[in-house]
Amino acid sequence: QVQVVESGGGLAQPGGSLILSCAVSGATSDHAISWVRQTPGKGREWVSGIYSDGRAPRYADFVKGRFTISRDNANNTVYLQMNDLKFEDTALYLCSVTLNSLNYYGKGTAVTVSS
Repeated sequence: QVQVVESGGGLAQPGGSLILSCAVSGATSDHAISWVRQTPGKGREWVSGIYSDGRAPRYADFVKGRFTISRDNANNTVYLQMNDLKFEDTALYLCSVTLNSLNYYGKGTAVTVSS
């Protein structure tokens, strides 16, 4: 059974940084990992993605140059380094694992950008 657990959210000031973690277990074959974020006003937005072997990191235009996705294969963990945070980055960040056309989500980690 695939399990996804996010962590690392919290409060940051504009221009600040946070690192989100996504721990994946039970995904024994090639899969894709994505970060999405959810707000009441905008709904769910795709933020970034990477394959389980670290291939093809991709970013939404609104985070390019500010966020970096990476994978630690030894720990089966995907990280999202978020720099130069903006007010509009405030959201619940969810990690999604796509395996055999099925999506598995964690409960998310909340990020609040406030001065």
